[in-house]
Amino acid sequence: MGTFQLSLAAGAPWGRAAYGGYHPGVLPTRLRAVSSVAAAVYGTGAALILSGRGTPGARTRGLTILSAFMAVGALANGASRSPVERALWTPVTIAAAVCAWRSRSPDH
Repeated sequence: MGTFQLSLAAGAPWGRAAYGGYHPGVLPTRLRAVSSVAAAVYGTGAALILSGRGTPGARTRGLTILSAFMAVGALANGASRSPVERALWTPVTIAAAVCAWRSRSPDH
């Protein structure tokens, strides 16, 4: 997800698969900036899940927030008018939400 957003920010012509598909081709500058922030958020979330680092309390809070963020993203993608977004990103964001939620436990 982070790589996709980073690619959008860099000018990849995949606008049909993002932000409701309202901007086929290269995204406008404002959405490219949003994609660069999203790429950083996704990268940080992936690092948090994969690293297992941080105090248990901070890790639990961070992963709970990430899980909620991904769940909202799944709802938004599921409601998108873009068929690509609905078909591809809805299941991906659901999987990311579940991974973040399950990673909150010290057993994972």
